[in-house]
Amino acid sequence: HVQLVESGGGLVQPGGCLRLSCEISGNFRDPYAIGWFRQAPGKEREGVSYISINDSSTYYAESAKGRFTISRDSAKNTVYLQMNSLKAEDTAVYYCATDPTPNSLTVATMGSRIFGTWGQGTQVTVSS
Repeated sequence: HVQLVESGGGLVQPGGCLRLSCEISGNFRDPYAIGWFRQAPGKEREGVSYISINDSSTYYAESAKGRFTISRDSAKNTVYLQMNSLKAEDTAVYYCATDPTPNSLTVATMGSRIFGTWGQGTQVTVSS
């Protein structure tokens, strides 16, 4: 099985920055994409960004464009989400995600990709 572990969350002031990391381990066939979702209290989980593995193409939600950058370090099996110019509206639990499996219970779409394997999440709080 594949395991996704997020890190890098924390408390930051508006206008600040954070870099989230998603470490990927376990047995899996080449994924199609690694993505980031977020969920604020009382709100639906929403896609933020993903990177395709085969061609490194990227997708950004409108709320992330111009502020967030997703990247991948294949040697470290790690995907990063660099978040700049953070706003209070960015406060949420951020989840790393990848391809679904036949056992996936929760499936979500973002852009043209489907995700169904999830990390445990890391809290991002943007507040003064």
